[in-house]
Amino acid sequence: MNTTDPISDYLTRMRNAIRARHKRFDVPASNVKRAMTKILQDQKFITGFSEIKDNKQGVLRITLKYSDGINAITGLNRVSRPGLRTYASADDLPRVLNGLGIALISTSKGIMTERDARAQRVGGEVLCKIW
Repeated sequence: MNTTDPISDYLTRMRNAIRARHKRFDVPASNVKRAMTKILQDQKFITGFSEIKDNKQGVLRITLKYSDGINAITGLNRVSRPGLRTYASADDLPRVLNGLGIALISTSKGIMTERDARAQRVGGEVLCKIW
């Protein structure tokens, strides 16, 4: 299926899986989604992920993290979108819930959290916020 905004599709699939209390969900793989998923795993928002090869682009199978029936991800939203791109300099990077959440930033050095981007003094496109 061809989507105009693959990152929104990724976040929507994650949101739907969380609301349905699924343990895992699948998304079509891409380099951006792999980088975002790796960051979510490093930040302990998800348990893990695996890549399933197929004859096309592959599929990422993401395992959600639950504690006492409550998901580690309580909210997520898309900030920059195809119709309205949102950029921030290193000084203006957003803080999510005063440091309890993360914002994913697409920089010239790759996709990273806002904390890492602030430490490396790089700005970029604010992809999404997750808390």
